[in-house]
Amino acid sequence: MARRALICGISGQDGAYLAQLLLGKGYAVAGTSRDAGANPFVNLARLGLRERVQFLSMDPRDFRTVLRTLDRAQPDEIYDLAGQTSVGLSFEQPVEAFESIAVSTINLLEAIRYRAKPVRLYSACSSECYGDTAAPANEDTPFRPRSPYATAKAAAHWALANYREAYGLWACSGILFNHESPLRPERFVTHKAVAAACRISRGSKERLKLGKLSVVRDWGWAPEYVDAMWRMLQRETPRDYVIASGQSCSLEEFVKDVFAACGLAWKEHVDYDNSLTRPLDVKVSLGDARRAEKELGWKAQCVMPELARRLAEAERELATRG
Repeated sequence: MARRALICGISGQDGAYLAQLLLGKGYAVAGTSRDAGANPFVNLARLGLRERVQFLSMDPRDFRTVLRTLDRAQPDEIYDLAGQTSVGLSFEQPVEAFESIAVSTINLLEAIRYRAKPVRLYSACSSECYGDTAAPANEDTPFRPRSPYATAKAAAHWALANYREAYGLWACSGILFNHESPLRPERFVTHKAVAAACRISRGSKERLKLGKLSVVRDWGWAPEYVDAMWRMLQRETPRDYVIASGQSCSLEEFVKDVFAACGLAWKEHVDYDNSLTRPLDVKVSLGDARRAEKELGWKAQCVMPELARRLAEAERELATRG
């Protein structure tokens, strides 16, 4: 029989690409949304997968619905990708961030413990937990979160470690650095820049407004990063991994490369907007994924500036199709 996977938060970028990967490997895939009947699952439709996935309604903050969903899905593998995804929004909605990330993860862990059935859990942690990285962060680097989002992710990470050690759950965290794709919503600065550059190249007179261009990030290609998630769950024993490209790039460099891919000089179209800055921000974020390369056989292949070119090309193709 086909292995069964449950993807919590399947409607997002990572959930859609992970579904594509698992379906290609012969899995039966189920995915959750708080209201599956009302969710159009646009990303899955864009990948041509919407009719191949079973959808289940689940509010991960409600233990009863989590338990019921696991009983219905009967998964061999669970990928926990649900919860608030915006660092900026978490400053405006800190309680929502903590509940949708930390509380939801604890509910899932407790449901797995209560059911006492063999299952492997992957939980999405974040490089934001490290705060600023003076040196490339690895699995032993201390967490110093600088946002409600990062604080919630750190809490979820340590809750998982506690359940793994206390109850013997097969559970691991992937500490993923920034990873992008054409499926990112435009509220993310990367897609915001790509979409604006493509519109301007087609004649739009708009100005792209951005916050601090000096921030440095470790950017990778999302379809590669979901492969790392799957590889983690194929190990004999659970272990946490940093997943990163190992290369740094400022937002200014990213924007420059995106506009160049559209045949534009970025400085002619971009303005600084102080209102877009956060109360606290990570200045430099860089990861060390050597453990993943050694133990999982995983290494990032698409890095900057190729990443910027791919994003711009995909955006232009989407605009051409209408």
